[in-house]
Amino acid sequence: MKTAAHDIRYMTRALQLAARGRGRTSPNPMVGAVVVSGRRIVGEGFHRNAGGPHAEAIALHAAGPRAKSGTLYITLEPCSHTRKRTPPCVPAILAAGIRRVVVAMRDPNPQVNGEGLRRLTRAGLSVTTGCLERQAAQLNDSYVHRMRTGRPLVVLKMAMTLDGKTATAAGESQWITGPDARRHAHRLRSQADAIMVGINTVLADDPQLTVRLGKPIARQPLRVIMDSSLRIPLSASVLSRRLQKGTVIAATSRAPHARLVRLRRLGISVLVLPGERGRVSLRACLTQLARIGINRLLIEGGSELAASALQAGVVNRLHLYVAPRLLGGANAKGAIGGSCPPHLARAFSVSDLSVKKIGPDLLIEGTL
Repeated sequence: MKTAAHDIRYMTRALQLAARGRGRTSPNPMVGAVVVSGRRIVGEGFHRNAGGPHAEAIALHAAGPRAKSGTLYITLEPCSHTRKRTPPCVPAILAAGIRRVVVAMRDPNPQVNGEGLRRLTRAGLSVTTGCLERQAAQLNDSYVHRMRTGRPLVVLKMAMTLDGKTATAAGESQWITGPDARRHAHRLRSQADAIMVGINTVLADDPQLTVRLGKPIARQPLRVIMDSSLRIPLSASVLSRRLQKGTVIAATSRAPHARLVRLRRLGISVLVLPGERGRVSLRACLTQLARIGINRLLIEGGSELAASALQAGVVNRLHLYVAPRLLGGANAKGAIGGSCPPHLARAFSVSDLSVKKIGPDLLIEGTL
């Protein structure tokens, strides 16, 4: 069935509203809603933050009595379950007297997954689904991925020279790219729910792993340190009083027990997870992160963690910041560590490539 032009227009507006919640709604999805009466928008809203009112509730409240016999456009199926912090939206829609509901896509959350649509239909409302479904799914790709796989969507981000080097043989890496690319990378961080690095990156660079854009942000991403043996020094920036609350260390049972106890007594969160080849199992760690509501994970380094993530098959997106420099040297640090496969057929394939210029640098994006 061909979608009516006015449905596309109002759903486009709902998607624009939903996008305003980017970086603030996790573990919830971004959702926008528009109430229309007589082809006129009488109420609209979007989900601003987890724990806050849902988009439907905000839009219906704005519309008030004008919602009666109107049409509600929603970018995601309305919820009907009650085991959460906010009231379910289906009863509010029914109470408002809405006659028709247009939904972009079904919610893949097993607690919803069609039940909201069924309740609306059983109550006698006209329900249309699939209006701008692809755009709605793209907007919430991280949330959809977590619901369908039980793992966060993983973005691998690296900064390197034209010949694929991330540091000199002496370990110098700051800064390979220019200030424009670094600002862009911080915006990428602001869209992530968590940032992951390996212990070698912490020992070499002592990063803060925070978003620094020169203005207050809604929330900082969780910092995840892969440290199988708990080698992290207590003086590390991510363990400072200011940052330790938002830092998680992933270790294995190989870690010294005394060290584990000491870190936990200091209030530092340590996960003890299964190991693989002497390292923390990435898949086990991602499953645990999904359970605490991490939709989007940004892996920033180093080269061994990048190799492990690629070999484990958990990388979904690739962001390469490439500086117009040639470093050379077989002993300079490469972007991806590990062992090289013996045959080209085993190389990791990247699709949907795009390239754009950011200051003097390039950003190459792709899908794995």
